[in-house]
Amino acid sequence: MSEKAEWLAAARNAMRTEAAAVLAASGRLEYSLLGAVDLILDQRGKVVVTGMGKSGHVARKIASTLQSTGTPSVFLHPTEAGHGDLGVCQPGDPVLMVSKSGCTAELLDLIAPLREFEARFIGILGSVKSPLAAEMDVVLDASVEREADPHNLAPTASAVTALALGHALAIALMCARNFTPEEFGRFHPGGQLGRNLRLTVAEAMHTGDEVAWVAPDTLLKDVIIAMTHRPLGGACVVAADGTLAGFLTDGDLRRALEAHDDIRDLRARDVMTRHPATIGPEAKLLEALRLMEDRPSQISVLPVVDGTGAWLGLVRLHDIYRVK
Repeated sequence: MSEKAEWLAAARNAMRTEAAAVLAASGRLEYSLLGAVDLILDQRGKVVVTGMGKSGHVARKIASTLQSTGTPSVFLHPTEAGHGDLGVCQPGDPVLMVSKSGCTAELLDLIAPLREFEARFIGILGSVKSPLAAEMDVVLDASVEREADPHNLAPTASAVTALALGHALAIALMCARNFTPEEFGRFHPGGQLGRNLRLTVAEAMHTGDEVAWVAPDTLLKDVIIAMTHRPLGGACVVAADGTLAGFLTDGDLRRALEAHDDIRDLRARDVMTRHPATIGPEAKLLEALRLMEDRPSQISVLPVVDGTGAWLGLVRLHDIYRVK
């Protein structure tokens, strides 16, 4: 085996080791996870998440995930806590501690001060028989058989497992709170995901003369001209009553040219897709995005119709990503 092949093998083995560790941890959840969910729901305050070193980075991410999924949370640095940051804690705040060893001195030093706030404790711990575990009300077992590096030293599998347990807790809390996509969107007003959850197709679609639209009996040559003048990636074929009869894309035109030596007599109805995927104007952009992407053959443009099938316009994948 060459040197570079060894590198690749080590990288793949690392990912397999981490995946196996997460899978094993999922099988150990059972009532411990439910106990953690109940503890958080029973307390009136925010979740205070803390950890030191690499576990501290994991704790920050868990706190961020909790915040964005309906569970108020804050990260507390265990060292800074003893120098004034403990003031972020209030009575009724449950505390989530993350530690690989379960012996982290900085976390153990926080137990007594936090008890003065009547705190209850959840531990995501790499050892369920550790000093920290003895102080917890609920322990989520984050132990791993080994780390992912060849020397079993770097906190890799243990960090991924602790993070996965934090995510599992956050998602269980989402279910317990009946947290909705609309609420998620309110917490993410600045990002693409938040916009896709908040904005509707009507706010991004093209309508009227912006769109190439033709009748079913329009000659294919004229369809091509219309799509050239209005290059949005498709032409809506509109029946006399205003309903969408079909849809033509650039791909449909190329396939027609491949299949016919002479296209002069071809009309829109001969080439169009008769039952295209469509979407309503009131749908969220995320729904349109999924409709275009979550399919065996992705599409980049969707006709927009109302509840009666009447043609309104079209929306492109590009529009979803550029809308403000």
